[in-house]
Amino acid sequence: MPSHLEVWKPSGRQLITLDDERVTVGKSSTNLVSLDHDSTVSRVHAVLEKLGNAWSVRDVGSRNGTYLNGEKIAAERVLRSGDELRIGKSKLVFWEVKGTDEATLGEATVSVAPTQPPPHLTRRELEVLVVLCRPLVSGDPFPEAVSVKQMAQELFVTEAAVKQHLQNLYDKFGIAAEGERRVRLANEAFRRGAVTLHMLRDTPKD
Repeated sequence: MPSHLEVWKPSGRQLITLDDERVTVGKSSTNLVSLDHDSTVSRVHAVLEKLGNAWSVRDVGSRNGTYLNGEKIAAERVLRSGDELRIGKSKLVFWEVKGTDEATLGEATVSVAPTQPPPHLTRRELEVLVVLCRPLVSGDPFPEAVSVKQMAQELFVTEAAVKQHLQNLYDKFGIAAEGERRVRLANEAFRRGAVTLHMLRDTPKD
């Protein structure tokens, strides 16, 4: 699945392929995405990073902040196809489009679900989610769900306790009692920002 940034400049629209795992955006010409036409952009304004199959964005102390779908971000956020970034006065759109090349990317119709904030979580529920979401950034295109037994061992709790936390999380995230509930819970928690890439970076992968 190719990832691109659609950058809107006074000269027109530019499509930039995200080939590296770390992409900087800013006014300086040394950035892969250089917005040297925009005086409201900091020299290095924001960073996009790839971990596994996911991309995230974070502000790096810019003067005017970074906005994702109209919301000023205070921490790293996971990107979904069609997300709009506002950096200074510049507009950038993140795209992940299957079977679409650069020439037709802008004409593609992409359905983007409305952003919902995550529900309130207890400390233990968040720890359960972090363990559950770790396979999503393993680089495996078909990651397997972490078993209840594995979660219990890593968190030093009983399997019964893990099952109870999972049931609470299913209820909070609205995960129906069908199919691979743990996989769907992990994806929903990631999509809604309850778990971020930053949380997973410093956690063990064994």
